[in-house]
Amino acid sequence: MGTKENRLYKFAYQLSLFTILFNIIEGIVSMILGYKDETLTLFGFGVDSFIEVMSGIGIAMMILRIKQNPDSPKSAFEIKALKTTGTAFYLLSAGLFAGMVLNLIHHHKPETTIWGVIISLVSIAVMVWLMNAKKKTGEQLNSEPIIADANCTKICIYMSLVLLASSLVYELTGFAYADIIGAAGLIYFSITEGKEAFEKVKKL
Repeated sequence: MGTKENRLYKFAYQLSLFTILFNIIEGIVSMILGYKDETLTLFGFGVDSFIEVMSGIGIAMMILRIKQNPDSPKSAFEIKALKTTGTAFYLLSAGLFAGMVLNLIHHHKPETTIWGVIISLVSIAVMVWLMNAKKKTGEQLNSEPIIADANCTKICIYMSLVLLASSLVYELTGFAYADIIGAAGLIYFSITEGKEAFEKVKKL
């Protein structure tokens, strides 16, 4: 393996570690503030971040594997990570749906969604940078798995946009169901990610 290729794999691995660290911080902050302000969408966004941590660990292991042998099959750890991630996304969807039902029954409204606006804007900026950096690195290495990981980051951006839209609408208008609609958007993308995780397992 050449020096340039080795450097690119090292950078790809560093990007995966940064993704894990960022999602841990984002998850902790979002869940704490979502719970404090009684914002279902922000809290669910925080839970999603921790699921992305599990996925990110699998990606980091994948990069180390393909660095050694690009044509090697997925390891048992990567397969388990995919199954765990897929299951976690389905559980998140169920939890968000239950929260939506309870909020509708009790006519619950968040105290504020300003933190959802701030966190989503930060997340969008970071995820767009990560997506482009991963894609460029994957293209330079001619690595389909790394490019595929970059494309998966789009879902994180979409979830951040859902959080931004619902938080902004509620903060500006006080529309009672903005948070519930935002949670429904997260459910859609969570189910999508869960299905994709299990489809990747089936393709092995």
